[in-house]
Amino acid sequence: MAVSCVRHTGAVIADHALSWRPRHPTDLRQTLGALRRGGGDPAFTFDASGAVWRTTRTVEGDATLRLTQPDADALRCEAWGPGAGAAVAQAPELLGEADDPSGFEPRLPVLADAHRRNPGLRIPCTAQVFEALAATILEQKVITLQAHDSWRRLLTRFGSPAPGPTPRPMRVVPSPEAWRMIPSWEWHRAGVDPKRARTLQNAAGYADRLEAVVAMSPADAAARLTLMPGVGPWTVAEVAQRALGDADALSVGDYHLSNYVGHALAGRDMTDDEMLETLEPWRGHRYRVVRLLGAAGVPGRPRRGPRMAFVDHRAI
Repeated sequence: MAVSCVRHTGAVIADHALSWRPRHPTDLRQTLGALRRGGGDPAFTFDASGAVWRTTRTVEGDATLRLTQPDADALRCEAWGPGAGAAVAQAPELLGEADDPSGFEPRLPVLADAHRRNPGLRIPCTAQVFEALAATILEQKVITLQAHDSWRRLLTRFGSPAPGPTPRPMRVVPSPEAWRMIPSWEWHRAGVDPKRARTLQNAAGYADRLEAVVAMSPADAAARLTLMPGVGPWTVAEVAQRALGDADALSVGDYHLSNYVGHALAGRDMTDDEMLETLEPWRGHRYRVVRLLGAAGVPGRPRRGPRMAFVDHRAI
């Protein structure tokens, strides 16, 4: 990986910056899209030039990243804030530098077509476990729109102002201590029920220990995470997909996933067990299969029957 360190972006000087050529084809927006928590995410946005802006909390402090793709074979990260150096050092892995698709075999025409049309889709690795866990806990047992609204409200209210020349006001995810100090009525106003609030605040108390799972095997990481009340296999998979760059992490227990995969690959509804059996030939890349199907716009189950209801906890 050829790199060069430079420290400016137009008229605004970055605290740290890095340019590199990735070892695999990489599509910037497609790869990082999985990290966005809705169109109003205070920690993630696109600017008019196509750059991706993302905030994060590193061991060295808050950071804002501006990620660009000057050409098809080049990537660049500029960062501001006390955590800028750590964020820039992580940028190649954030954009999937450690993701190895070499063992992936499409096997089916629908996947071969999806793989051919999306060669730059990589699995990102933020290496920020608690950050991913906090957002995922908010998504437990509610519709995505509701979870994203809660995320936006809580970050806007309790997150830190993002450093740097952001294209719109942005926030950095609250510190573990800040999550623990959020009072019950603020969770209520954000539409978060007491169970999820307790789960997130309890996890915040173990945030330092949770970050250690980055260096663990997937099995050991899952075992560490599921020691906490309210954290099960679905939550572990969602965290592993983003924080650990796990191309095999399958969100078993998801409200829609088994039927989506069933219709995309076999034209029928499936249970979780049937989905696991169907995806077994792609073990090691099962999450990659799901991402490719979604990126290619492969249709899943036709919409019919009841959907998960929007439960407004603020009205309770």
